[in-house]
Amino acid sequence: MAATPPSFSPSRTTCASLLRELQIIWDEIGDSDNDRDNMLLQLEQECLDIYHRRVEETRKHKADMYQWLADAEAQATNIVSSLGESTVLPRGKGSLKQQIATIKPVLEDLRSKKDERIKEFLKIKSQISQICDEIAGCGQYTSVTDSDVNQSDLTSKKLGELKSHLQELQNEKILRQQKVKSHISTISELTEVMSIDFRKTLNEIHPSLDDSLKGTLQSISNDTLARLTGVIHSLKREKQQRLQKMQELAKLLVELWDLMETPTEEKKEFSHVTRLISASADEVSTRGCLSSEVIEQVEGEVQRLNVVKASKIKDLVFKRQNELENIYRGVHMHVDSESARQILTSLIESGNVDLSDLLQNMDGQIRQAKEQALSRRDILDRTEKWKFAAEEEKWLDEYERDENRYTAVRGAHKNLKRAEKARILVSRIPSIVENLTTKVRAWEMEKGIPFLYEKIPLLHSLDEYIVQRQLREEEKRKYREQKRLQEQAAVEQETLFGSRSATKKPLSQSNNANTITGTPTGRRLLTPSGRHGTSGGKERRESGRVNTIIPVNYVALPKDDSVSRGN
Repeated sequence: MAATPPSFSPSRTTCASLLRELQIIWDEIGDSDNDRDNMLLQLEQECLDIYHRRVEETRKHKADMYQWLADAEAQATNIVSSLGESTVLPRGKGSLKQQIATIKPVLEDLRSKKDERIKEFLKIKSQISQICDEIAGCGQYTSVTDSDVNQSDLTSKKLGELKSHLQELQNEKILRQQKVKSHISTISELTEVMSIDFRKTLNEIHPSLDDSLKGTLQSISNDTLARLTGVIHSLKREKQQRLQKMQELAKLLVELWDLMETPTEEKKEFSHVTRLISASADEVSTRGCLSSEVIEQVEGEVQRLNVVKASKIKDLVFKRQNELENIYRGVHMHVDSESARQILTSLIESGNVDLSDLLQNMDGQIRQAKEQALSRRDILDRTEKWKFAAEEEKWLDEYERDENRYTAVRGAHKNLKRAEKARILVSRIPSIVENLTTKVRAWEMEKGIPFLYEKIPLLHSLDEYIVQRQLREEEKRKYREQKRLQEQAAVEQETLFGSRSATKKPLSQSNNANTITGTPTGRRLLTPSGRHGTSGGKERRESGRVNTIIPVNYVALPKDDSVSRGN
């Protein structure tokens, strides 16, 4: 009988056949022995890797079984600890599979007990969470899940504590419901006295407070209770304010009735108002006695009576306004008279202001306006001086441009005197402007506002004037230069043709002609010799050599400011 081949014979035979086939292929390819050896070594290494992998997998499976046993024991220990029980775990014997089979049923039983205990905790916690949500005012109840239960403490003691806490919350809920009911009753009484919409007030606090909504639990949250308390305080304050306002109006009515000598029949219409003069807020409980309509009715009556009273004081108020406007106009400050009078008229006709207080207010404005006018007086005086100097400067420029200013006509000597004074004043304009600018800047720095002169900042006007004056000085310089060149050309012509013209027209005839017409005839009158009436040829030739023409009324002025300070 032939021997039975080993179990690995087919595998070895298969490997041998494959190796022979590989040898044949190598022969056909022509691989070297070195390549073949390398390939065989690689095949051996791959086989070793497979064996190693199988061994590692088996070793890991064994470790996993040990780990499962350890985890099962630890889990069972934790469950027993969390439940507060004293169950003894059986110690497994035999192989790993036998040990697992022994401990597995015990672990399942402990898990079932734990699940039942967790359900009890969830039920109580759900009730606690619902009441807490109602107290917190959450719109939706928060669902409780297994993660909300502390699974490390599932003892009966902890369960009893939760039940006690639930009972406390239920008692708190009952107290809150009673508070809500009491607050709603108070709000009803207050709104009835003032004729305020009760249901609208409750809906603004929380919609669930309306009794008309059946099947809806009333809110007992902290926010709702706080709002109810706040609304009660607000309504009480509003009641007190309305009562004070009604008492003030009632007192005004009595005063105006006494002033106007109102008949008793007319007073009876507002007897329900006068009865409130000495009443306290707690004593007032009549329905609608503090409503807005009643207050408006009393206000209308007071306003009507005040209009009659106002007509007597209206004239005095407008006299004060005229005085105030005159003060402002006197210091060149803008005042909107029409708008101010419209405001005063509106205040008087509205009756919302005490006319005596209005008069006192206007007296205060007048005092303030006088103080402000006094602070502006120095600058205004300097401004008027600058304005006058600027006008004189303008007149002097026009006067000096007049070719006939030295003609012997009526009033010429007055213009000469005015020109002399104007030149002195014009020479002081830079110092006037500089001093005025310094004063204005100091005033603005002290007051913190711009100094306005006829609605325009004075510094802006001064800066603009300085620029314009510089432009005029430049034009005057160009004009003088042009005039000098023209006079020089005229003198040269007289030098050449002066003797011939002198023989044709005697001096006396020329002077008489100038006196009759009142205007200079020719450029000769612009020279000093022409003004003194001499027209000799020699003098004309000498005058032709003069480059600068100096007028007779020329006055030498000092360069410093001593003259202005002396005057």
